[in-house]
Amino acid sequence: MLRYLAGFGPASRTDVASFTGLPLTALRPVLARLELCRFRGEDGDELLDVPDGPLPDPETPAPPRFLPTWDATLLVHARRTGVLPEQHRPKLFSVKTPTSFPTFLVDGAVAGTWRHERGKVVLDPFGPLDAADRRALGEEADRLAAFHA
Repeated sequence: MLRYLAGFGPASRTDVASFTGLPLTALRPVLARLELCRFRGEDGDELLDVPDGPLPDPETPAPPRFLPTWDATLLVHARRTGVLPEQHRPKLFSVKTPTSFPTFLVDGAVAGTWRHERGKVVLDPFGPLDAADRRALGEEADRLAAFHA
């Protein structure tokens, strides 16, 4: 549990249970014995973390990220609408596209798909991107293309 929280915390008890495969009834006494930091999520749920877990300033924007097909961030047991807004889910997962697509994140949320084509990363955004986001995505896309080279 501590290793999970060190890598993925802060996380809810339900997240920990899903990761470990243990029922909440078995986890509760163990989590009660551990020295953990406790927070409240935006939805009011308690979030747990290791005592020395890094926490960015809440106003820190998340940098753009490129996720591959089948990335675990999107293949979670519960719907994470903060990462994958519900209106975009059918664009990635359907019976016609069971393999999904590589996606990119803007400020921590899926904002489109990408593909590697002729030595470049090509973006297909789901909506308009502001100039700062386009610039940051372009820089990250260049680094990803160099990695593929």
